[in-house]
Order: sequence, then structure tokens, then C-alpha cells
Amino acid sequence: MRRLALVALAFAARTGVAQSEIKFDANADALKLPANMYFGEVTGVAVNAQKHVFVFNRTGERSTVHGATASQLWEFGPDGAFIREIGKDLYGFAFAHTVQVDKQGNLWTSDEGTNMIVKFSPAGRVLMALGRRDEAVEPVAEPPAGQRPIPRWGGFNRPTDVAWDNDGNIFVADGYNNSRVVKISPDGRWLKTWGEFGKEPGQFNILHSIANDAKGNIYVADRTNSRIQVFDPNGGPVRIITIDVPYTKEPNVMLGAMPRQNSNALSVNGAPWAICITPPNAQGTQYLYSADAVPGRVYKLTLDGKVLGTLGDAGKKVGEFGWIHQIACPTENDLWVGEILNWRVQKLTLHPTKEQR
Repeated sequence: MRRLALVALAFAARTGVAQSEIKFDANADALKLPANMYFGEVTGVAVNAQKHVFVFNRTGERSTVHGATASQLWEFGPDGAFIREIGKDLYGFAFAHTVQVDKQGNLWTSDEGTNMIVKFSPAGRVLMALGRRDEAVEPVAEPPAGQRPIPRWGGFNRPTDVAWDNDGNIFVADGYNNSRVVKISPDGRWLKTWGEFGKEPGQFNILHSIANDAKGNIYVADRTNSRIQVFDPNGGPVRIITIDVPYTKEPNVMLGAMPRQNSNALSVNGAPWAICITPPNAQGTQYLYSADAVPGRVYKLTLDGKVLGTLGDAGKKVGEFGWIHQIACPTENDLWVGEILNWRVQKLTLHPTKEQR
């Protein structure tokens, strides 16, 4: 397997501005739900060109998959008003993971409970279904004690996210158990895969998020390996980004005491849970945002991996974060974050300094 050149990014050493915090405003009430409707674990958030916000969350009790949680996809207008639910009781919904919007305004959901990626038109009609849900009569193969789940090579196995290149090819982070990227043509033909379980360059340990830049490069949040791996559209290695920003405060681990640093991505500083790449600005510049669970920060980076600043910490207050699961970044300074532990979506408005741009 081809080895990638590891790019270790020590923020204080590279920039001389250790722990440069970006000022921001946070609004946890930007989206208005009707009476008797509530967010559950918000795993997905996306924004289209018309500034409509789409939230994919785990709420309700309609499914027997993963402890009776369900996937629900909701649309909100630019003013935050609730518009509709999309895909109610859909066969491809069971355990929500992420939602994305492509250049044509189509919605794409990744559901790790059904092992399916579903494409919806802007009107909310199903246009394509990728993967296949296990039938109720099919036994689920459990791994032997102490061993990893068995890969499911005939389809996805807990997929997590989707992205595209400039030709419209689809890239699926086949994420928890198959440990690979799957490339699919715009019309749904299976083209190729790359990756396997491991910690070497080109290997993965939970592909938790995926994004693309304007050149068509694919960025993979290799969560438990605490790095972002970047590939060209054919799977060729481009670079590896690691985030190593000092954190001097006592972290709020949200769910009780756990080791400061270990192989679990819940506690590793900089381990990427969610990544997002902004559209090109007037100068053609794009930025990469990444979020970790502990210490619970969002990091702003250049596409080559230079950390420009951080924002936030773990916690329950507005402006604090409880396991950001997805970031939407329609502009450089406007972010939406979906949180698992706090059951909410926050709208963030950033006020970076000149050095943080």
C-alpha cells in the first residue's frame, strides 16, 4: 500500500500564536420547532443555497434498530421556521448519521442503522438508494468476543457520510466496520474502493466524516486514528493532517471521568468527529473546519492543514458543545453545528481577526 507523507501540525510551533481563540456569537434558538416536537440526538445538519436548514436527528420510537431510535429529517426556512418532515417512515431510515446537500440542491442521508445512503430531490422525492437494509429474517453476524465486527463486502456496513468530486462521482465513508471509501458513479454504478482497517497511511479506524474541496480532493475524518487523510478522486494519497493544539484548561468530558489521552477518540485532543469545507470565497480560498469531542473545540484550518484558530469548549451552555456530530459551513464565518449530547443545533457567527482569516 502506498504510504502517505505524514504532516504533523503543531499549532504553536507553526504559527507562534498558541491557542488563538476565534470570537463568535452562538444562537441555540435559531430553529423553531412546532409545539410538542423536540430534537433528539442531532447527528446531521446541512444548508442549501436558499439558506434552508436540514436537520437529521434521532428521535421518536418507530424503529427496533439500535435501541428503538428513529431517523427523522426536518427542513427549516431561512427564518428558522419549521417547514416539513422529509421521508417520514422511510424504509431507509433507522439510525441517523449525517445529511448533505449537493450542488443541485439534492439531499443525501447516511443512515448507519439501515446501511443505506438515500438521495432526495429538493421536493423531497427519493431519487436513488445506495446499499441495502438487512431483512428482518436475516441473522446479524456478531463478531467473536474481543474481535472487530465482520466486514460486509457486499454492501455498506454502518456508513457515515457522503461527498462528491467535480464530475459528480459519489464518495461514501463506509465508516465503522468496512473501513473504506467507496467511489460510485453519478448514476449509481460501483466504481472502486480503497482502504482497510488499520493505522497506517491509507488505512482507517472509523471514517466518521468526509468532505471535498473545489479541486475534487476527498478529505476523510479518520476519527480513532486522530487524523484527516486527504486523497485525490482516484484514491491517490495527497497528505495527512493531524491537529495538535495545546489545551491548558481542565476539559469537561461531559459523560464523567475518562483517561486524558488514549486510543479512544472520545478523549483525544483534535480527533476529528466532523469536518466541513467552505465554498470558495471571492479570492477562491476555502477553509477546513474540524470538531473533536474532548476538549470539545472547533478548529479552523487552511486546506493544507495550518490551524488558524479555535472556538468553543465542551459544555451545556450556549456557545459550548456536546459532541458535535456534523458541521455545516455555508460561508467562512457562518457555521451550523449539530450536537448529540445537547440535543440541539447551534448557529455560530464567527468574528475572526486578520490573522485568523
